[in-house]
Amino acid sequence: MRNGLTGAEVDAALGDLDAATALPPATVTALRLADRLTEPAPRVDREFYAELRRHFDEGQILALGAALSVASGWQRFIEAFGIRPDGWTEATPVPGRPT
Repeated sequence: MRNGLTGAEVDAALGDLDAATALPPATVTALRLADRLTEPAPRVDREFYAELRRHFDEGQILALGAALSVASGWQRFIEAFGIRPDGWTEATPVPGRPT
């Protein structure tokens, strides 16, 4: 939310992307790419690639894919080693999820 997202936008990003009317179409497409890249067998078919191209040029797709891959890899690394942020406890609420 530090970057100006509203509560509705955060909820939309974490919820059903088919119903995410609070988000711009390009944001929904980027979130769909994040979902695809973090699946056990990631795949971008021709149809989804065409959707990406409606919103992003080749360089933007490459930059977005690289950033998502690094973030996903980092998340897997910290989970594998059980690393938790400073001050984190089991009682600490997960950001973006209702308590």
